[in-house]
Amino acid sequence: MLLFRILSRLGGYVTITLPEGCLEKFVNLAVSRGVFLWDITGIGTGRVAMKVRLSGVQALRHVARMTSCRFKIVERQGLPFFVSRMKRRRAMTAGALIFVAALYVLSSFVWFIEVTGNKLVTDQAVEQVARQAGLKLGVPRWTLDVTTLEETILDQVPGLSWVGVYVEGTRVYIKVVEKKLPPPDETGHPVDVVAIKDGLVKQILVLSGHPEVKEGDTVTSGQVLISAAIPPPVTDEEKETPDGNREDALEPEVQQPLRYVHARGIVRARVWYEGVADMRLVENGAEITGHETTRFGIKFGSKEIILIGPRKIPFEHYAVHVEGKRAPVWRNIDVPVELLTVRYYEENPYTKSYTRDEARRLAGRKALDSIRGQLPEGAKIVDERLEEVETLDSGTVRVRAVVETLEDIGIDQPHQSLDS
Repeated sequence: MLLFRILSRLGGYVTITLPEGCLEKFVNLAVSRGVFLWDITGIGTGRVAMKVRLSGVQALRHVARMTSCRFKIVERQGLPFFVSRMKRRRAMTAGALIFVAALYVLSSFVWFIEVTGNKLVTDQAVEQVARQAGLKLGVPRWTLDVTTLEETILDQVPGLSWVGVYVEGTRVYIKVVEKKLPPPDETGHPVDVVAIKDGLVKQILVLSGHPEVKEGDTVTSGQVLISAAIPPPVTDEEKETPDGNREDALEPEVQQPLRYVHARGIVRARVWYEGVADMRLVENGAEITGHETTRFGIKFGSKEIILIGPRKIPFEHYAVHVEGKRAPVWRNIDVPVELLTVRYYEENPYTKSYTRDEARRLAGRKALDSIRGQLPEGAKIVDERLEEVETLDSGTVRVRAVVETLEDIGIDQPHQSLDS
């Protein structure tokens, strides 16, 4: 019915009225000539109304002459009549087209930029970096590189752990997640920032303390990244003389002591993870069909009495899940009675065969999933690589996955002085 209405609208249709007395012979003769009439209703005053497609109006004129029954067109609907009206109103049509074109052109540009999720980092800092990367008011939407914008803002705005850029119509949303800095040390003891894992330092932001590494350094787990010990500033006497010789250091009794603080900062590094997964070319297993049955019983020692449920399991293949509740201990007396709830889930055994390419793809997916489960919150995946590993079993495909991330590797650890 919906398709009929759509076709009628596209081809056009009219509503006609005619005397009620000649309705029967008019309709019969029209139907015999292949003219379809619908919505035949009485409108009072001895007349009826009906609808007919535009293509059938000419045939109805011959029917009207044969039946001596004149009809009157009272309403015109559909695309042809709309187009005809628009042709007579050229100025309005041109204005509508210009308005639609202008609206489309204006909607292709960015007119609003909104930063959300930030508390410590200001909107102006994020918008300034985004402007340098090409995001500003009035810029065409198709020129925006969302990935580059996210990476630029994340790299150049300190204190952010994640950035997402979303384009919705004429509005661009920049959603950020700020780094959660460690709380102040309430004990007053100096604290270092050390590496929790191996990595290649990509960015370091020191809020307090002395940096022990710089961008591009390779660090290992446990290595001090930001030290709580701040050395005294270099004095003029310790600087090199114009002839290239270093002057004698200050005497021990006049040297300034080290200053200790709670080291704070963010050290983002490139970290690599590795995972391996196997996939059989022929896989045998069983899948749950959704059918299940439950049996309740009481167990006395090794004897089980079924209270409710089938005695014979109605499934040929099934999995079993048992839940037991023992009677509470009373005055150090352990009553060997247990209430059992046993659920049986029907299984459908299957055997699947894979091509080597399919097995390689599935093994790679399993290896990547195992790695993603190890990634800390806020880690950004930079690169993923898959390679097939040779195995002694020709029926097994083994794939090694290597994932490179960019993440914060610093954690707090009590400062260990050289003397201790």
